[in-house]
Amino acid sequence: MAASHAESQDTSMSTLASQICDHIASIFSKPTAHPPALDVLVSELSAVASRGGRVFLYGVGREGLMMKALCMRLAHLGLSAHSVFDMTTPPIAGGDLLLASAGPGGFSTVDAICSVARSHGGRVVLLTAQPEKGTCARHASAVAHVPAQTMAEADDGAEGVGEGSRPLLPMGSVYEGAMFVLFEMVVYRLGEALGESPEAVRSRHTNLE
Repeated sequence: MAASHAESQDTSMSTLASQICDHIASIFSKPTAHPPALDVLVSELSAVASRGGRVFLYGVGREGLMMKALCMRLAHLGLSAHSVFDMTTPPIAGGDLLLASAGPGGFSTVDAICSVARSHGGRVVLLTAQPEKGTCARHASAVAHVPAQTMAEADDGAEGVGEGSRPLLPMGSVYEGAMFVLFEMVVYRLGEALGESPEAVRSRHTNLE
């Protein structure tokens, strides 16, 4: 009986995991008028690495957590990567790159940070699900379009719903999950583009843990 219950739980977990992963994967096959976000990010990051510039990253809420995760991996790849508002973040200047996320297209803080970056000669790449909405895109040098549901959209009728009317990925989780998957693709492709071996990447991980 216990074994049967365990098997049922495993199946349920596997089913939920598959539904979540399939829904996030479907985001990357949606049509968009913009170049693929993966190509945009790899191209921009390769370019800033080749010119010896620094990378700054910013996002609010859970989007910000995804940006911090990418910042960590960019440092492991050998780039000078900094999260905005960290105490050791240097000033941005010409030749540097700001990666900023505004899923719904606009946040006042993202707007302000992008504006400051541009005024000091930095290049700005905006990650967003709504490139035609909000105000952040006007500051962008390039846009990485991630066409996923954000918290600004109602969960009613959302794809990937679970039992009853409860959404499986509520309150912007689709966009945030797509960010994580996109960033893993970026790290993989960028590692190839920069010629970074797995050993070199691992060697840059902190040992103060």
